[in-house]
Amino acid sequence: MVAAGARRAGVSAPLILVIAGLLVSFVPGVPEFELDPEVALYVFLPPLLFAAAWQSSYTNLRQNVWGIGLLSVGLVLFTTFAVGYVAYLLVPGLPLPAAFVLGAIVAPPDAVAAVSIAQRLGLPRRTVTVLVGESLFNDATALTAFRVALIAATGAGFTLADGVWRFLFAAAVGAAVGLSLGPPLHWLRTRLNDPLVENGVAVVTPFGAYLIAESLHASGVIAVVVSGLYLGHRATESAAATRLIGRSFWKVMVFVLESVVFLLIGLQLPPVLDGLSGRSTPELVWWAIAVFAATVVARFVWVFPASYVPWLMSRRERGREHVGWRGRVVLSWAGMRGVVSLAAAFAIPFTTSDDAAFPGRDLILFLTFTTVLGTLLVQGLTFPALIRVLGVGGERERYADTVAEAGAQHAAAQAALERLEELIAEDEVDAAVVDRLRELAEHRQLRVWERLGGGTGPEGAEVPTAAYRRLRREMLAAERRVFVRMRDERRLDDEVLSRVMNELDLEEAALHRE
Repeated sequence: MVAAGARRAGVSAPLILVIAGLLVSFVPGVPEFELDPEVALYVFLPPLLFAAAWQSSYTNLRQNVWGIGLLSVGLVLFTTFAVGYVAYLLVPGLPLPAAFVLGAIVAPPDAVAAVSIAQRLGLPRRTVTVLVGESLFNDATALTAFRVALIAATGAGFTLADGVWRFLFAAAVGAAVGLSLGPPLHWLRTRLNDPLVENGVAVVTPFGAYLIAESLHASGVIAVVVSGLYLGHRATESAAATRLIGRSFWKVMVFVLESVVFLLIGLQLPPVLDGLSGRSTPELVWWAIAVFAATVVARFVWVFPASYVPWLMSRRERGREHVGWRGRVVLSWAGMRGVVSLAAAFAIPFTTSDDAAFPGRDLILFLTFTTVLGTLLVQGLTFPALIRVLGVGGERERYADTVAEAGAQHAAAQAALERLEELIAEDEVDAAVVDRLRELAEHRQLRVWERLGGGTGPEGAEVPTAAYRRLRREMLAAERRVFVRMRDERRLDDEVLSRVMNELDLEEAALHRE
């Protein structure tokens, strides 16, 4: 209900769900929901990452590899050290390794909310690509840094060389697992010839990739992302029915999982507050504000100078349009944290290797929660206004996309008509069928050009294809009413009705494609 209301109002559903979870947590009788890190990392994270990778453009990600790498690796490590050192200086008695545990926990942004807002408000594609790429890979860096800091904090023995080796091993083996799964799974999917089973393979892939990589002490996140990028890039080789079912399934799956995840973030307030008895409230507020500010400022400090590194290091980057200061401000402000940070905080053990209490565990959990909440509400709620004030939009890019699509539609229509002429020459075909096929090809060719005019012609007149869609939708609605009435009169079986309705729905979906 909350997500539906937020979507109808045109606001970010994840942010409203967090607020709803906070409000519900204060209702008497509502039980405490303590986030289980195993559930978050093994149930929620793999499908969300896989769906994002599947829908991402491998080509665009590769073109922006410098920017994505600097954010998903460099910024995460920089934030870990910056926030950790600030916490170490501010909080009396908090050991430096435990402070770095906190830094690693709050280092990775969750770009779900930021990307949904950016896409809705039409940010340039390059900015959205960098945000998506960062969110795909930064969890791997942060979780590896978290494990290294945890080893140091629990006294299990640690050196800097160990940390570097763990990070390189986790990344390389995780990528190898993802690449080793991608080709055979794609080969299997293209030979099953069963859309349901093919999508079933895709559903279990992220869980399998994550478990295999984690069992090898590698990065399950990178394994999931790499396998998702590979299978998504090759999805064009699947059947149309497979793509239709898969697209719909993943939309619903991501919507449900994201809604539950952000609602759970808000519901974590009571268990977080339980362990803070005896702490001074003014001190807690001051530490929370300071850690939140350090997290936000660290991103600004890194993004502005780092944005020049690709330009200096790559000749190809020097040939591209440089991101202006407005784009860098938007990237810097898009640092909302999410459920991965909370899951990592709850995964901190209660004791160290010598059975002593983990130093500052309850405080780290509290500061993680306030930082996640602060970034979601402060940055998330102001992000749309910032985009509008700065005027960072991709109008020219969208116009160029439509022109490019129109050119591609023209070339595709010509190829289709040429193939039709070849088939007519080989076999005698009814003239009415040929005329209908030619009409469909011309209709698709003209539709995109008409969209450039907003669906209207001179003096606001309705263009032919818009009229066609409007009238055909009304005809389909009339056909549905007849089929349903005949079913209600028991003149048509439900199974037949379902089959006919599916055909009508597919045709209407084609009309609604734009």
